[in-house]
Amino acid sequence: MTAPSSRRLLLRDIPGRFTHVNGEAAAPDPVPTSEYFGVNAFGARQMRDKLPKQAYNKLKEAILLGKKLDIEIAPIVARVIRQWAQSHGVTHFTHWFQPQTGLTAEKHDAFLTFDEDKQPMEAFTGAQLVQSEPDASSFPSGGLRATWEARGYTAWNPASPVFIVETAGTRTLYIPSVYVGYNGEALDEMTPLLRSSDALSNKARKLLELLGDEGVYRVTTTLGVEQEYFLIDRGYFAMRPDLVMARRTLIGAEPSRGQQLEDHYFAGIPERVQGCMAEVERELYKLGVPIVTRHNEVAPSQYEMAPMYEDTDVAVDHNQLVMATLRRIAERHNFHALLHEKPFAGVNGSGKHCNWSAAVAATNPEIDGVNLLKPGTTPHANLRFMLFLAAVLKGVNKHQGLLRASVAGSGNEHRLGANEAPPAIMSAFVGAALTGMIEEIIEGRSPKNAAQAMLQLGVEKLPEIARDNTDRNRTSPFAFTGNKFEFRAVGSSQSIAFPVTVLNAAVAEAIDELTVALEKEINGKGSVDDAVLRVVRDAFKESSPIRFEGNGYSEEWVKEAAKRGLLNLAGTPDALAQLNTPHAKQLFSSLGVMTEAELESRYHVRLERYVKDILIEAHTLREMVDTFVVPSALTYAGMLAQSAAAASTAGIKTVPHVAEANRIGEMIEQLEQHRTALRQACTKAGGMHDDPEQLAQYLTAEVRDIMLEVRNCCDVLEMALPDESWPLPKYREMLFPV
Repeated sequence: MTAPSSRRLLLRDIPGRFTHVNGEAAAPDPVPTSEYFGVNAFGARQMRDKLPKQAYNKLKEAILLGKKLDIEIAPIVARVIRQWAQSHGVTHFTHWFQPQTGLTAEKHDAFLTFDEDKQPMEAFTGAQLVQSEPDASSFPSGGLRATWEARGYTAWNPASPVFIVETAGTRTLYIPSVYVGYNGEALDEMTPLLRSSDALSNKARKLLELLGDEGVYRVTTTLGVEQEYFLIDRGYFAMRPDLVMARRTLIGAEPSRGQQLEDHYFAGIPERVQGCMAEVERELYKLGVPIVTRHNEVAPSQYEMAPMYEDTDVAVDHNQLVMATLRRIAERHNFHALLHEKPFAGVNGSGKHCNWSAAVAATNPEIDGVNLLKPGTTPHANLRFMLFLAAVLKGVNKHQGLLRASVAGSGNEHRLGANEAPPAIMSAFVGAALTGMIEEIIEGRSPKNAAQAMLQLGVEKLPEIARDNTDRNRTSPFAFTGNKFEFRAVGSSQSIAFPVTVLNAAVAEAIDELTVALEKEINGKGSVDDAVLRVVRDAFKESSPIRFEGNGYSEEWVKEAAKRGLLNLAGTPDALAQLNTPHAKQLFSSLGVMTEAELESRYHVRLERYVKDILIEAHTLREMVDTFVVPSALTYAGMLAQSAAAASTAGIKTVPHVAEANRIGEMIEQLEQHRTALRQACTKAGGMHDDPEQLAQYLTAEVRDIMLEVRNCCDVLEMALPDESWPLPKYREMLFPV
């Protein structure tokens, strides 16, 4: 057991606690951000300047239209990329991909090869750029690959820029890639996302064509990702086995002061933290990640950074870079970045708000760049806006269970439903202005003629209204915020690829259904705009249950949601079960986003991860009780008993010492009972590994409750023992550093 004094000396003696590890504070770059932004990224714009025109045009088709990359241009592109990389001192390259771990993976290879005379030289072939072969048996596949089926492939995704990562004095070329099995099965998070983007684009293009909007060659979704996180001293992190193993505190008494004074949100950023933030931003700027916001969050030692919106496929890669860079740079400042959704019980956890919209790419300048979720300048443009708004609400209403499943996990379970995050019930907030318009359309109070309806509803004047013409609703998991929807339920440590894949697919299906309905309405029934109004009316009526403008935290909403038939999936196993429903399989297979086998694999991977997370927490908690809590409590109780005995021998009255020793003994006895129950529960869980669904339900229904009882006992002991007798860093030390 670590001596009480050692834990303070350990932190105090860490070199560079208040500076860089080299003893010098990080100095800001002396040049404007615009002069070095993207210096370590090599995308379509840079390739346009370096590639022959014909090769660039073929590459552009692959990027913009989703066409297969012409293998003939691969050697030319590879040569240009290698020359650029070597000019930046790069010696190695890697295919960078996103397996179903929520993280990224990479295997570095050198540019080094040998010519026919066995002389060393640098080389990077087209084949090396386009494809690599990592071991497919060593990543979670949910049954898509057996242990002995090791072959898998990574393939370059040209839509995302290649980039250089600088770390530990080295520079490595990273090639964003997808990851598939020998038979083409999607083993990663990115492949289904790209498929869902294509599906939504194809469906939206068809609908826009039906509306008379010509020249559209792609509809892209856009995303801006707000990343929340905690920063604590590395020394404290290293002394907490629960933070090291589970990334959250499994025991720990709440401090007398937490966030109740509301003095941290948007407060002045501590100097040491700001130095860390600034270096993170500089590294991200070099990579072309457009971070524009940083601030203190609600909980002490909690912070947030956010970028400008980008194409979703690129934004997903960039969010992974944000998390990785944050972890790496934090260590240079002797911080540890905690991305867990709820690292500290009793104070707010962290989320990842995903601001999602859709934009048009067209040869027609009148519609090129149009945000489909932003009101336009004409009645027709606003009918188009209302139609796509209806599609989003329709998709979210129909596939609320899948959206909940997409954010399910052991960490997010601690956050969803608390007074800091959306409840486990999916709902959509659109604001008072749009709600009024929608209700009038549903009730038929507006004229049947579309042009007159737009005038009566005031929709033709929407562009003149301030973008934030409605109040924000922080309790809504899916809120319209003027020109986009904010998917607030995503957890801070999660990959955003799967939640956005589900959202893309749900909206794509809804667009397709509205297109079919609109085609029927147009046939011999007057103008397209009038037909749109009729279709929108039906869609808004159908999706009425999902729209909610009130307090999502309230018990009244839980009751109201049940009346509406909305799902309340508080537990991860129940939420993940939505991936196995017939309508889920139909959705993804019909759009070509995932086969039934690929979808089933996502269910098994996520269920297995949930089980492993809870078991790691349970075993870590047992270890902490056995090696930290009980020995410390027994030692202190023994000291009290010895003191009382010595005083009694000397004829000194020692009743308080005896009473305190007895009280500590009773606490230890109670803890022992719950520790025994936890040990028995872990043993029972060990016999259920052949049935992961039963095991997940058992861990949810029983083991977590036992863990909470153990924690409560430990927290009472922490408050009872003197500070010098408690071996673990406390909340006040971790959250309020001095």
